[in-house]
Amino acid sequence: MSILSTFGLFAVTAMLLCYALEARSHWFILGFAIACCLGSVYGFLQGAWPFGLVEGIWAVVALRRWLGVARPRTV
Repeated sequence: MSILSTFGLFAVTAMLLCYALEARSHWFILGFAIACCLGSVYGFLQGAWPFGLVEGIWAVVALRRWLGVARPRTV
């Protein structure tokens, strides 16, 4: 297994774990966003730019979710 494949396996595993644990803490949402960034980097490095692009979008969506949860709204 190459270093790139190991990096991709780590990124996708981190995404899965953080997604599964999101209900426990808002920090897992941030972890999911970071793991999506890593998945995006992996996608672009391996030449699968559609995967890299979609993972980048997921990272932005997850980061926005984390910001919404981490900063409670005041009414």
